[in-house]
Amino acid sequence: MKVLKTSILIIFLLVFVNGVVSSPPDDPVKCTANNTNCVITNSYGAFNDRSTCRASQVMYPNTEQELISMVASASKSNTKVKAATRYSHSMPKLACPGGHEGIIISTNKLNHVVNVDVVNRRMTVESGVLLRDLINEAAKNGLALPYTPYWWGLTVAGLLATGAHGSSLWGKGSAVHEYVVSMRIVTPATAEEGYAKARSLNESDEELDAAKVSLGVLGVVSQVTLQLEPLFKRSLAYVMKNDSDLGEEVIRFGKEHEFGDVTWLPTQKKALYRVDDRVPINQPGHGLYDTLGFRHTPTIQLASARATEELQEATRDANGKCRDAQSATRTAQTSAFGLTNNGTIFTGYPVIGQNNRIQSSGSCLDGKEDALLTICSWDSRLQLLFFYETAFSISLSNLSSFIRDVEKLVELEPQALCGIELNGGILLRYIKSSSAYLGKTEDSVDFDFVYYRSKDPLTPRLFEDIFEEIEQIGLLKYGGLPHWGKNRNFAFKEVINKYPNANKFLSVKIKYDPQGIFSNEWTDHVLGLSKDVILRDGCALEGLCICSEDRHCAPAKKYYCRPGRVYKKARVCTFEG
Repeated sequence: MKVLKTSILIIFLLVFVNGVVSSPPDDPVKCTANNTNCVITNSYGAFNDRSTCRASQVMYPNTEQELISMVASASKSNTKVKAATRYSHSMPKLACPGGHEGIIISTNKLNHVVNVDVVNRRMTVESGVLLRDLINEAAKNGLALPYTPYWWGLTVAGLLATGAHGSSLWGKGSAVHEYVVSMRIVTPATAEEGYAKARSLNESDEELDAAKVSLGVLGVVSQVTLQLEPLFKRSLAYVMKNDSDLGEEVIRFGKEHEFGDVTWLPTQKKALYRVDDRVPINQPGHGLYDTLGFRHTPTIQLASARATEELQEATRDANGKCRDAQSATRTAQTSAFGLTNNGTIFTGYPVIGQNNRIQSSGSCLDGKEDALLTICSWDSRLQLLFFYETAFSISLSNLSSFIRDVEKLVELEPQALCGIELNGGILLRYIKSSSAYLGKTEDSVDFDFVYYRSKDPLTPRLFEDIFEEIEQIGLLKYGGLPHWGKNRNFAFKEVINKYPNANKFLSVKIKYDPQGIFSNEWTDHVLGLSKDVILRDGCALEGLCICSEDRHCAPAKKYYCRPGRVYKKARVCTFEG
């Protein structure tokens, strides 16, 4: 382990001396010369199957007209094409064009606010505008987009394509796509139409319900218009409670607090409640939420934490993980989770501030260039933090039963979920049913947890079986819907059958892109257009399959395919040492 730490330090010092890179995240697209012979990845440095995604070239349109021309060229030559965003946060292969000859169209330069209509409370932006810039520009005009994801490094079109959301059961709910009133999307077209055209959709068009959560398979969004509200303030306080009545309390809490969420720490038998509500704009307070996990993190700190967890995994040191998880919880509480009452210091709850200063954050995007002395913690350039993120929504009707099943697993293995708590615990966010064809089908709670991923795809994790069983309980037993931009591949197996309006979506897809140039193997699979399943040695370890044979686990390392402990229909990789 000393050798590992020394190697990381050497790399760190070399980077610092050479001064050739900087702290803000890099562009996910890398090309050899003149924007050709390119490789694209996500911000985490690896797609779910760890494959390398190549493209013949990347294009950067400055205007919608340039975008139309680029799509027309691809359409005319029947060339695969995919849109890419500034920071590429989707874990699945949404941005990967099919085949090495494919083309990437980046929305990096389509990043302007087109219009702010204060009277009608509407804002029109280009597709590459960051959520950060949208909410701040709205605030300058006395307006607010009420519900958003907590991370502001997402582009508007990117977060819409994956159904990204905040947390609320109030009003239209927490998904940003619920506030889309019109959209312009560039799609292929007939030769008579010039091989591409910009389609303008509004609330009277049923096809908007396909376009506003599209997985990027319909075309490239050029502009989006959102319905906003008058700017308001929020009052936020965190309360830690025992989790003994979590199943019932979560539903009550979500109905009582407009922006509430819950962080579950099942091993510690605790639940952290975010008491977060709207207050009048004239309420005193200038609070700020600069989330701890979204700040610049010293690379030396990340290197040390990763080395420690790798040692714990290698030695099966569950006690060490649990101690570190409890310490991480205490540190976060002491730091008020990144909240300050005036942008500088924390003096106590509640923290009151404008919606745009509370709803979303990501200050690691805006740091000075310091040659990777500090980075967004998931920045893949030094490959320090490497993780899975599983997120699926469970309907309110199944919520208590799902929570009870997880509690039964914790009773059987009390230390099993310390690795999740080390990464903040299980985040529960509220989301309402949607008219979007690929949106949520019922009022639900989204369960989101981050956990260790090995650099070696054939190395199993500590308590591998418990993690896999929770995934299968949520997705299979209770019919959970996976977050489109997160999860491991198996979460999307036959997922299209869970959406009553799937056929309507596919009809729009055929209409907009009959040649399928905006589709790839992954989107074909999740949309039920192909039956490709990755079955190979170790595939279950990476979530590429559900094991049916021992070889899908790691029999040489004493991990075998066995039934689940609580959900007997589950098939998981169990350690028998």
